[in-house]
Amino acid sequence: MAALWTMPAAAQQTQGQASALVLEPMSLTNIEQLDFGSIIPSATIGTVTVAPSGAVTTSGGVIAASGDARPARFAGQGSANRVVIKTGSNQIVLTGPGEAMRVDDFEIGALTGLSQIGNGNNFRITGTNGIVGFAVGGRLRVNANQAEGDYSGSFSVTFNYQ
Repeated sequence: MAALWTMPAAAQQTQGQASALVLEPMSLTNIEQLDFGSIIPSATIGTVTVAPSGAVTTSGGVIAASGDARPARFAGQGSANRVVIKTGSNQIVLTGPGEAMRVDDFEIGALTGLSQIGNGNNFRITGTNGIVGFAVGGRLRVNANQAEGDYSGSFSVTFNYQ
């Protein structure tokens, strides 16, 4: 019985694996600002919507007075064939000389080098060089009898590797 206690245990050894995938840092730059153009309010509330395609629609008591409305445009670069998740502002406020106006319903579209995965916020970088571009539209809620003047605000768009 004592001999069993003094026998050394058989050692076991195996190899493990380690790996890393180095991705190009994601870059993103605002090329053009979201602009709802010149609008004429009335005694009735209304909205101005700028689609990512550049199409402009109004509702309620708002009239689009000029054709200078346009979506925001962004450009950037990342690692090809990687999935990225978009996050950003859900709504913002434009401030100026009168009552603040809310912007919401941000929509991303006019994709270059990106393809949307499903209906959510996931996109795949499809360009072999990793260069991406896209437009962002939104809806401006104009108050009744909105005071004349320039109004502004800022919103965020962030892409993160998944």
